[in-house]
Amino acid sequence: MQTVVVALANQKGGVGKTTTAINFSACLAEKNKRILLVDLDPQANATSGLGVEKTPGASIFPALLGECSGLDQIQSTAVKNLDIIPSELDLAGAEIAIARHDDYLHKLKTALEPIISSARYDVILLDCPSSLGILFMNALNVAHEVIIPMQCEYLALEGLGVMVDIVQQIADAGNARLHISGILMTMYNPSTNLSQQVVQEVIKHFGDRVFETLIPRNVRLSEAPSYGLPINKHDPHCVGTAAYRSLAKEFITRQQLKGSE
Repeated sequence: MQTVVVALANQKGGVGKTTTAINFSACLAEKNKRILLVDLDPQANATSGLGVEKTPGASIFPALLGECSGLDQIQSTAVKNLDIIPSELDLAGAEIAIARHDDYLHKLKTALEPIISSARYDVILLDCPSSLGILFMNALNVAHEVIIPMQCEYLALEGLGVMVDIVQQIADAGNARLHISGILMTMYNPSTNLSQQVVQEVIKHFGDRVFETLIPRNVRLSEAPSYGLPINKHDPHCVGTAAYRSLAKEFITRQQLKGSE
C-alpha cells in the first residue's frame, strides 16, 4: 500500500468529522497500518481527543512558513502505529500568514512532501477545518482523495453538493488525482425513517462511493474524547467501536481493489 493522503472534509461543522479522524485513524492503526493524523483545525479537538497536549509551535504552522519540515512536527501518540502532527490555537493565524505568499495554496503540500516521499506511513489523514478557507484548500491540494462525513439529515444534502463542486474545481485546477473516495454517513439512527431516507437519497446519487458502514449515534463515541482516548481504547466492545473497525476494514479493502486495477 503506497502512502495515500486522505482529507476528511466537510465545510459544514458538526457532522462527525473530527470524531471520525480520531477513531478511523486509531482503527486503521489497530489493523497494523502506519498512520499519521494531521490536525489542521485550530480548535485542536483531534489533538486533545488523542490525549496530546496543545503546545505552541508544535503544529504544522512553522512548516507552512518554511521554518522547518513537516517531519520535524511529528509526535507519537499512546496508540501503536498512530502518530500525529497536532494543532494549536496559533494555527488560526496561519491563513493570514501564508496568504502573503504567491504559492499560498500549496504550502501544506511543500510541508508534507518529505513525509509522503519517505513512505513512512500507509495513510496520512488530514482533519480539515470546517470552513472554506486557505487551510481547507491547502488540504485538498495535497490530498489524493477525500472522505466526506455527512450527518443523516436532509439539510446536510445541500452541503454535500457544495463539497462535490469544490473537489471538482480543485481537481480541474491542477490536483488531477483528487477524487471523492467515500461518503460516510454519521449520526445514523436506525429507529428513524429520516436516517434511512437520507442514506437512500445519498446512495441514489453517489452509488458505491457511499460507505456501507454507517456510524451510529452513540454515547460512548461522544464521551471518549473527554478521556483523551479513541473509541477502541475507551470501550472496545461498544457499537461505535464496531462501526469504526468496520469502516477501517472497508477502506483497506477499497484501497486493495484500487491497487489491483
